[in-house]
Amino acid sequence: MAVTIRDVAEKCGLSVSTVSKALNNYTDISEETRKRVLATAREIGYHPNALARALKTNRSLNLGVLFVDEYGSGLTHPFFSAVLDSFKRAAENQGYDITFINHNLGKTKMTFLEHCQYRNVDGVCLACIDFYSPEVADLMRQSIPAVTIDHTFNNRSCVISDNVGGMEMLVNYAAELGHQRIAYVHGKPSSVTDHRLTGFYRAMKANNIPVLPEYIELADYQDAQKCHKAVQRLLALKNPPTCIFAPDDQAAVGGLDAILDAGLRVGEDISFAGYDGHQLLQLLRPKLTTIKQDTKIIGQKAAQVLIENIEEPTTAGVQTILVPGELIVGETMHRVS
Repeated sequence: MAVTIRDVAEKCGLSVSTVSKALNNYTDISEETRKRVLATAREIGYHPNALARALKTNRSLNLGVLFVDEYGSGLTHPFFSAVLDSFKRAAENQGYDITFINHNLGKTKMTFLEHCQYRNVDGVCLACIDFYSPEVADLMRQSIPAVTIDHTFNNRSCVISDNVGGMEMLVNYAAELGHQRIAYVHGKPSSVTDHRLTGFYRAMKANNIPVLPEYIELADYQDAQKCHKAVQRLLALKNPPTCIFAPDDQAAVGGLDAILDAGLRVGEDISFAGYDGHQLLQLLRPKLTTIKQDTKIIGQKAAQVLIENIEEPTTAGVQTILVPGELIVGETMHRVS
């Protein structure tokens, strides 16, 4: 039989009302009483009933997560898996559960909005999704609290990795090493790509380094094969670059292979850098120079902002939080004369 709040009250010798106040952090309960109630609840295995809690607060304490990765990596995605793990931990610390939002409920098809409504989520976090799809736009028009990661809507709070600043750091570092022929293999068009290209062009201009059209290549994020081909094209130019930036660390593996296939030494004959700060790539040699995105802070801030919008809707407001990255100096870039 499940342990009830009445069992806690009897064990403590207190009224049910007092125990309830202690468990819900009411200010008219002493700290000594609160600690005694919490200790007793843990001792006898009392857990608040989710349904009763929902009826009392008019909230489900359930957050939806909308995550659809077009590259098929799912929760193995190196960047977003780390962000969502941090989001989940922060939400759980505040008493919230997580539900992944999708199109399927068994054999029943439904929209993202319908799934949110069916699961009665208090709010939703959107990450790695086609933000321009009509279905997402319809969800964002509703009153449900929402936070986005790495994308900005006019009327929604968002948490953004500083992709402009990250690319500026990479270019500035390459310029400090004396590079004047710098190429960039970027990912598919998106707000992240737009920001990184802005940072790239801005820093190149600030360092008085010309951007040659043939030095700008397109590949897919997380696609080592396409990055391999893009780097091959760059190395085949009559006047090839001395430094190449990859879309991300996973794609960078293909670029590194292309450099080795050309008989060149990474970090000696040519400089190369990734983006993301993937932990596995930091174990390889030569150690990859990259920008480490702060996935822990991004996830924590996203949960914090979303819960604030749920619990304090009149004061939370629309927030845009920019999370800086960190330059990781590895062994894949060298000084040129």
